[in-house]
Amino acid sequence: MASVRSDRAYQVPGAGNTRARYRRILRFAAYYLAITWFFELALPRIGLVKIAEATRTKRMRRFAQRFHVLALDLGGLMIKVGQFMSSRLDVLPPEITAELEGLQDEVPPVPFAAIRALAEAELGSPLENLFASFDEVPIAAASLGQAHRARLLPADAQDTGLDTVVVKVQRPGIDKIVEVDLAALRKVGGWLSHVRIVSRRADMPALVEEFAQTSLEEIDYLNEAANSERFAVDFAGDERVEVPLVAWERCTRRVLTLEDVTAIKITDAHALAAAGIDPAEVAPVFASVMFDQMFGNGFFHADPHPGNIFVTPVTDGSSVHPWKLTFIDFGMMGEVPASTRTGLRKLLIAAAGRDGKGLVRAISDVGVLVSGADTAELERAMTQLFARFGGMGFAELKEVDPREFRDFAVEFGDVVRSLPFQLPENFLLIIRAMSLTSGVCSSLDQSFNLWDSVEPYAAQLLRDERGNIAQDVLQQALEVAGIAVRLPKRLDGLVTQIEDGSLSVTNPRLERRMERLERTARRTVSALVFGGVLIAGALVRADDTVLGSVLMIASVLPLLHALLAGRRGH
Repeated sequence: MASVRSDRAYQVPGAGNTRARYRRILRFAAYYLAITWFFELALPRIGLVKIAEATRTKRMRRFAQRFHVLALDLGGLMIKVGQFMSSRLDVLPPEITAELEGLQDEVPPVPFAAIRALAEAELGSPLENLFASFDEVPIAAASLGQAHRARLLPADAQDTGLDTVVVKVQRPGIDKIVEVDLAALRKVGGWLSHVRIVSRRADMPALVEEFAQTSLEEIDYLNEAANSERFAVDFAGDERVEVPLVAWERCTRRVLTLEDVTAIKITDAHALAAAGIDPAEVAPVFASVMFDQMFGNGFFHADPHPGNIFVTPVTDGSSVHPWKLTFIDFGMMGEVPASTRTGLRKLLIAAAGRDGKGLVRAISDVGVLVSGADTAELERAMTQLFARFGGMGFAELKEVDPREFRDFAVEFGDVVRSLPFQLPENFLLIIRAMSLTSGVCSSLDQSFNLWDSVEPYAAQLLRDERGNIAQDVLQQALEVAGIAVRLPKRLDGLVTQIEDGSLSVTNPRLERRMERLERTARRTVSALVFGGVLIAGALVRADDTVLGSVLMIASVLPLLHALLAGRRGH
């Protein structure tokens, strides 16, 4: 029988020197931010875009490999960051996702002696007095805690209706690690807030604070237990979803005891096939369940990576459905306010209908686009996007000529940069959940087409919201009446402008293109001057060291101008 001991006997990887850990994270971030700036912004500005393109794959692979090593060495929230990137199969290149995929499963476990010490300290008694058995080998090790299978004592099993349970124990010292990681992320967020192209789109410090709040909630297991029960209530009676029961008598802030619901990992294609379950049939059900959470209930699982979702076969004949989706790990949950949920529904309906204008209006309603922005170009770009790529599945998109994607991305990127987009704070978890959902569905079925799940769901939302048609018609009637009242005055003002010659007509898209051409011309001239002065200095230096050195140093001035000219336009 082991005595209750302090968790200081075990040191979390990377926790030995918190100051060194903090500096290491910042050095890594600073280095790759500088590399990205140089290759993706600086080189294209002086006409060397081909160098950036030729080295991009190698740079991405090297970044993923080094981040993989960093995350495994440090643990903590760095694992969470890597897991998020590994799930972005639909956006990030395979050089990154393939390298980081292992982070879902290869987190090193904590020695059992440290786990025992922490669990006994939290529960106030030796494990032998609390459980009939407790496996020393963990069934799962995650970035913030690890899980062990155990059996309740007969009396407790009778009271709770549970026998085999999973005991989730927090990693010793993780509180301090999370504190250090969040401090480093706040610093990186501060750096990014000074990058204009980033700060125009999102309040990075606010997003980091949202992530911080979520992370602190995630290491409070009592909060996770409450989330689990709330999630179960939302899906009570739904034969597609199963949620483990909570053994509250064996729960504290750092220890969580749940019903053992271990089954087939959702992305384990071989195990699914062996159980007679077609992975291609799982994908649309999983997508639909996630849609229900975000667009219906407003309370959603924000960390649905493959390690947190099981497919459980139903063999007792109690359900019409032959299998269920079993969710675990409710530490990271998100809530969508009613107003935002309404905007997201409109967005989904517009996307399903390939309605570019409707999509832009919905984006504005949700708060992603600042009200009053000139959206004509965005509407045109979205309509073009739907016309070319709308309805394509993940596998079909992979067959599209990369040059076509690149050409469209250049034009679409110019439109996006010209508009006042912003990222609302509550969108961080929504984006994460949708990204993970898309990645899981794509791994279940390479030919999976998200539109096949979106369209029927959007149609149902449209039917549900038809009760608001009368209100919408009245609102539109009031808008038309307002226009009619203001029309005579506006016509009179227009005629006055024509008469006094003050009427001006602008073409924002043409003006932006002209500005870009002017900036390109200035940068080209500066680059030529730089090259000429540098070469001249090198030639003169052979005969006149002083003059040659002065010319070579002076060449830095046109180089800086070539790099920075037109910066305000980006």
